[in-house]
Amino acid sequence: MPVPESRGLVSRSLLREEAYRAIRDAIVDGTLAPGERLQDVALVAWLGVSRTPVREALARLEQAGLVRTTPGRHTLVSPLDVRAARDAQSVTAALHELVVRQAVPHLSTAELDAMREANDRFARALRAHDVPAAIAADDAFHGVAVTAAANTAARTVLEQFTPVLRRVERLRFSSLSGRASVAQHARIVERCAAGDAEGAAAATRENWQTLVPLLDRLHDESTAGHEDAPGTP
Repeated sequence: MPVPESRGLVSRSLLREEAYRAIRDAIVDGTLAPGERLQDVALVAWLGVSRTPVREALARLEQAGLVRTTPGRHTLVSPLDVRAARDAQSVTAALHELVVRQAVPHLSTAELDAMREANDRFARALRAHDVPAAIAADDAFHGVAVTAAANTAARTVLEQFTPVLRRVERLRFSSLSGRASVAQHARIVERCAAGDAEGAAAATRENWQTLVPLLDRLHDESTAGHEDAPGTP
């Protein structure tokens, strides 16, 4: 199993969360490819933890749809499920719209500056074709409002389903279609700074809706691939 060469990455005080995030990120960035068999022994050696946090992390990842486990047999990285991604997109888009609406009255000047700085990093990453950096900056940008809203339920759901979308966004941010997000982010900050909660929510909805055409294309491609398969009526 091709895991990163670095070992002992996980802080002992945050074993469960860090193990989950490390494996999740390796799936999202393609280090652990769809169909890859995940071996407890290899994951334990990579992360420098016991099997318990690894198994707990895999259980969480299965709930998010990133891995599939056959009891008593093996655990595999899930292929990209376009239908699941479309469901995740509709949920996360609605929740980001909600948290921005809730956050606007509470955003400080420092938080607005943090959003602008994250968008600047996002723009630089896109220009450099650095997809991991673009995704990290996009996470940081939207994370400001999520934190400011202090909506624990929304945060929990977003943490579960956002990784599914990040696999799709690797395709978007590696193409010109991701460039529009920079201007959309700027519009969100502008509306937030003006105290316009509804305008900021609408701009956020528009930003997350940009994934829909890509999901539609992936759906069409998967459907066409099925129809072209040998023996398909």
